[in-house]
Amino acid sequence: MKGMRYTVVLRPDPETPGVWLAEVPALPWCATFGHSPEEALENAKDALEAALEALEALGEAPPPDVTVAQISLDAA
Repeated sequence: MKGMRYTVVLRPDPETPGVWLAEVPALPWCATFGHSPEEALENAKDALEAALEALEALGEAPPPDVTVAQISLDAA
């Protein structure tokens, strides 16, 4: 699936020190981990490729990526 881009959310695992979680919001069931942000991102790429291949095999179109925005909350 060359040329496709998806947002990946990286965050430290709150339950396991030294582990990073990687999630693809457009495909909520596409998630993985690694022992560094870089490893988690590489694993996410592999998981995403497998997920998109599975969708293609089922005759389903890949979903669009999500839109990401950040908001700020003013201190009271």
